[in-house]
Amino acid sequence: MGAVYGVVYRVLLRRLPAEMAHAAGFWLIRVAGAVPGGVWLLRRWFTPRDPVLRVHALGLDLPGPLGLAAGFDKDARGADALGALGFAFVEVGTVTARAQPGNPRPRMFRLPDDRALINRMGFNNAGAAVAAQRLRRRHAPALRDAAGPPRMPALRPRDGSPPVAVGVNIGKTKAVPADEAITDYVASARLVAGVADYVVVNVSSPNTPGLRDLQAVSSLRPLLAAVREALDDAAARGGPQKTRRVPLLVKIAPDLADGDVDAIADLAVELGLDGIIATNTTIARPGLASDPAVVAAAGAGGLSGPPLRARALEVLHRLHARAGDELVLIAAGGIETADDAWERIAAGATLVQAYTGFIYGGPRWPRRLQDDLARRVRGAGMTSISEARGTEIAPRP
Repeated sequence: MGAVYGVVYRVLLRRLPAEMAHAAGFWLIRVAGAVPGGVWLLRRWFTPRDPVLRVHALGLDLPGPLGLAAGFDKDARGADALGALGFAFVEVGTVTARAQPGNPRPRMFRLPDDRALINRMGFNNAGAAVAAQRLRRRHAPALRDAAGPPRMPALRPRDGSPPVAVGVNIGKTKAVPADEAITDYVASARLVAGVADYVVVNVSSPNTPGLRDLQAVSSLRPLLAAVREALDDAAARGGPQKTRRVPLLVKIAPDLADGDVDAIADLAVELGLDGIIATNTTIARPGLASDPAVVAAAGAGGLSGPPLRARALEVLHRLHARAGDELVLIAAGGIETADDAWERIAAGATLVQAYTGFIYGGPRWPRRLQDDLARRVRGAGMTSISEARGTEIAPRP
């Protein structure tokens, strides 16, 4: 599949508008996973199995530290096929309480000279209820999806391990005024509580007007407290089959001032949050190699990929220094190579996420990165990648 993707990318996908290419690539992945035995075959070809990569975090036993960030599978259409490509966990969304179309197109742009993307998607999604319905059917016999043809269930791997862990990223509906934001987030949290392995409150996308204002601690404290209460209440109402406490995290922007990063770390510890994702995309345009005219033509939006790496790492360092081992830190932003992932783990991350690196790297990229990570673990004389967490300077073989 990797070789096929390379040909398809060179001949077709790179010639298509970025959003259309994404839709086509994701469709191919879903088709590969939907054929009988497709998920099992993909796992055989692509999933790393080295025991040194195993991580226990957020109450989950994960086969590796690498996850797919929110934004790729906005509507929970293909989590198991994506997991079969080698991701230990897949974060779907961002979903909102109400369905919404997102911002006008075009709204996604490539910067190939920087291996980066600019997007202003605007949380386009079919709504939290639809995503929850799809996730609920992962373990059921093939059923007709309300938005499409019959789909295959999640297939339990033959090695006995569970299907891929799935987090759900929730955001604010654009049409909802700021003073109703808490009610809006709570509605989404209640809808996904029973199907999410963890939930992320997204207050850091630059593409929904006013959303980043919710990162102020005075606004963030009541929001996170209300979502935590909603998740706990939903679990309690779920009966004996739903007694697991759903971990709650918040995703923050790289554009926050250092003092604000510290304040959010303190708040997360105070409220008993499970973790922080650092970071979302940036509105800055740091040190780009791309033609300035190309960047200007893309316009406003969040920048992702290697140009984000330095600031995302700085934010991670601050969070780890502030919160230590009291939070699970998930590093995102500019992770393209095993060196990048290793550096984040050494800086205090328990897990790492990627999006743009996967877009440019193709379906074999998750396996390659984690195989390289396993070699680094063994070369450093460690028996588990978790031993590298917080060592600051990542040893290399």
